[in-house]
Amino acid sequence: MVAPMTWRTPVFLLLAATTCLLLHPLPVRGGEIQGRVVLGGDVPAPKKILITIDQYVCGTEQTAGDLIVAGTREVRNVVVWLENPPPGAPSTPPAAVTSMDQKECVFAPRVVIVPGPGTVEFLNSDRLLHNLHSVSKDNPSFNRTQPKSRTIPITFAKPEIVRIDCDLHSWMRGWVIVARHPFYALTDAQGRFRFDNVPPGQYTLRLWHERLGESSKPVTVAERATPLTIELRMP
Repeated sequence: MVAPMTWRTPVFLLLAATTCLLLHPLPVRGGEIQGRVVLGGDVPAPKKILITIDQYVCGTEQTAGDLIVAGTREVRNVVVWLENPPPGAPSTPPAAVTSMDQKECVFAPRVVIVPGPGTVEFLNSDRLLHNLHSVSKDNPSFNRTQPKSRTIPITFAKPEIVRIDCDLHSWMRGWVIVARHPFYALTDAQGRFRFDNVPPGQYTLRLWHERLGESSKPVTVAERATPLTIELRMP
């Protein structure tokens, strides 16, 4: 037999629902930060590097690659992260393993992001000898020769911006960004970046670029995202 409804029943259900919410609160809906990074002031002409060795693979001239600007001033390869990330908030973390190739005498891609700890698998696709020489403070330095077709995995344990050079070809340079939390991004060819699942609140965006240096910008995350435009200038 089903018990009859009384005036106490709605009160009991309300109390039960309130207790459930207190014990198991609904997750806060994450917001979004999206924007683009542009270059202010005059856009410098791309630097050209004359090649005098291994021209059969490297060619006779290379573009430096340390500043790539689109036709509408958007800057590629700017690292953007939250200086004060939300505790325990979900996000899409960088892949634990990523790849960096030495191809046609450049590092490709030039900049990669891995979590700390994370692994970069360095590959030499060129038919000549390269090497890998790191410049770091918090992670162990290394200097490894790398013949054609060899893959060398290197694990980076501590958050740091690590420069990678090839001593045999002095113009070759790459960067490994070891992230300390999931909220790191790299601007694409249109200078764009994006973070999902950011709880509403006040944050500070940090930016780093190998030629334009470091910068920061306060940002407020609300329910509706407001696209940002961040301007960087030549030092």
